Amino acid sequence: MYTIIFALLAAVTILTWVIPSGQYQRTEVNGREVTVADTYESLDKVSTDEDGVTTDLRQGVFDLFMAPTEGIQAAIDVVAFVFIVGGAFGIITKTGAIEAGMKRLVKSLRGNDILIIPITMILFSLGGTMFGMSEETLPFFAIFVPIMIGMGFDSFTAFMVVFVGPSVGYMAGVVNPFNTLVAQGIVGITDNPQIWLRSIYWVILTGVGIAFVMHYANKVRKDAKRSIVYEEDLAKRSEMAEGAGDDELDRSTFTGHQKAVLVVFLVGMIVMVWGLVTQGWYMNELSGIYLAIGILSGIVGGLNEHQIAEEFVNGVKDFAYAAIIIGLARAVLIIAQNGQIIDTILYGLATTLSGMPPAIYSVLLYVFLALLSLLVPSSSGFAALTMPIIGPLTELMGLNAQAAITGVDMANKLANILSPMSGMMVAGLAICGIPLVKWWKGSWKLMAFLVVAGIAFTTISGLMPA
Repeated sequence: MYTIIFALLAAVTILTWVIPSGQYQRTEVNGREVTVADTYESLDKVSTDEDGVTTDLRQGVFDLFMAPTEGIQAAIDVVAFVFIVGGAFGIITKTGAIEAGMKRLVKSLRGNDILIIPITMILFSLGGTMFGMSEETLPFFAIFVPIMIGMGFDSFTAFMVVFVGPSVGYMAGVVNPFNTLVAQGIVGITDNPQIWLRSIYWVILTGVGIAFVMHYANKVRKDAKRSIVYEEDLAKRSEMAEGAGDDELDRSTFTGHQKAVLVVFLVGMIVMVWGLVTQGWYMNELSGIYLAIGILSGIVGGLNEHQIAEEFVNGVKDFAYAAIIIGLARAVLIIAQNGQIIDTILYGLATTLSGMPPAIYSVLLYVFLALLSLLVPSSSGFAALTMPIIGPLTELMGLNAQAAITGVDMANKLANILSPMSGMMVAGLAICGIPLVKWWKGSWKLMAFLVVAGIAFTTISGLMPA
């Protein structure tokens, strides 16, 4: 992973010498800084102001090596969040509550335990499409790896359950405030007029995602060697029986302390959803909730003060790799921003698309948005950057402006599903111990479907009457 990110850093550094620099003016709309259309102006790569200060937008070798530090600083809210989550989860793990609870659930579903996959993915997908669930899933990667392996699946199944579920929901964006509602607000659309159509998108995307994961999971359960991460899971499998046997399940206990921990966890999740949906909570508030969940879980789980502190530190260590990866991924964006090439790429996108026939426009719109998303992973930030330009442009092409919104939703999330610059994706892979290339190899068929679906849904949204 480090090698891939550093290679991207080097590539973008070179691009700051090749791609012309430029910028759009910015203004504030509904408390968010957005791009002003038709204000693009090119910038000299090297310029000297009236005070004799020289600015060089070309990023050099020293800039390349400073970028990781700047990236970690820029992503410090997410990095801190990951550390807090890791520490809290370390405490929860020590209580054994989640493992015991899942064994009880598997026992109750004896013979139908694979139903855990669709049930969980539907819940995650609802979270993604309703309130932008993404970072909130981070603890579940570590939770589901032993569960899936213990049921006879693998860590790749665990990753897909936790990652694909909220991702396809986020992509549909039925009422997601971080992509659909932000984008609509920027172009002045109210009342979410295509909510019924986005609901259909959600059903299709979630259904296909579940079918893909269950097909893979059944294949691995029949033959563990067909797992794409068979070698990576050998050590994990040696620590647990592959597929908990009936005797082990019958002997498993579920104590009052463990039940209390799960109650604390559930209440914490409910409070978190309430805060996200009604109070506008984000990283700081979520970190506080997770920290409270961890400490309270330790107390009701019967741990003493020393054990709680020790397990918190152990949890932070376990999540350290994922936190650093997030910061390094942000460094790629830092290089592009410092070189002032992102607005130039956006300007080139708008200029190229403006003369296209409407039938071709939506296809190219999706492709260009997906490529630009590689440099701007944030969905709300991406909407603020692009919508002031592509929203009116889409209407000028004779299409419903909702095509631009659907394109932003679909293309930006697709990039975050595939790009090594997507912090939460690389963090999840790191926690599950899955190489990035294995994720690409194992998911390409699903990704191909999502590309086709994204183009189709963008086109359909554009053809609907305004």
